[in-house]
Amino acid sequence: MATTPNSPNGNPGATSSEKIDAATGAAKDAAASVRDEAGKIGSGAAQMFKDSTDKLGKEVVDRAKTYAADGKERAGTALDEIVQMINDAAGTVDEKLGSQYGQYARTAADKVQGFSEGLKAKELDDLIEDARGFVQKSPAIAIGTAAALGFVLVRLIQSGLAVDSDTKA
Repeated sequence: MATTPNSPNGNPGATSSEKIDAATGAAKDAAASVRDEAGKIGSGAAQMFKDSTDKLGKEVVDRAKTYAADGKERAGTALDEIVQMINDAAGTVDEKLGSQYGQYARTAADKVQGFSEGLKAKELDDLIEDARGFVQKSPAIAIGTAAALGFVLVRLIQSGLAVDSDTKA
């Protein structure tokens, strides 16, 4: 075995193989240390990402609830206006078609009024649960209703855009 008189690792009588083993061990220790530090940094980044997404998720839910509560209030107001319109029209129907048909209009107004009051009385979470239950019981009706509402909304938006472009031209 060949020995080196002045070894850099402090063992002057170490062989080349021993020096390589010592250097390999030191490299492995350094790699393990770097891996541990990278793991700590990665864990910290993952926790920071998780905290950020949790916060963002809560903000989205809060904002959605605010919009839903606002929509619930607007729907109640719109239904009250519809009831008023139907009741106003009932008098005209009495005059033109007879009181029997006017009574049909009043009955319809009462039904809409009851629905409006029920909507206003329920909490938002209760309405969401009712909707979820309806979708589970009648998914085909729910999908058809959603498609019909989507179609109506698209038509309303398109007609609004067409009116805006006509007034600007």
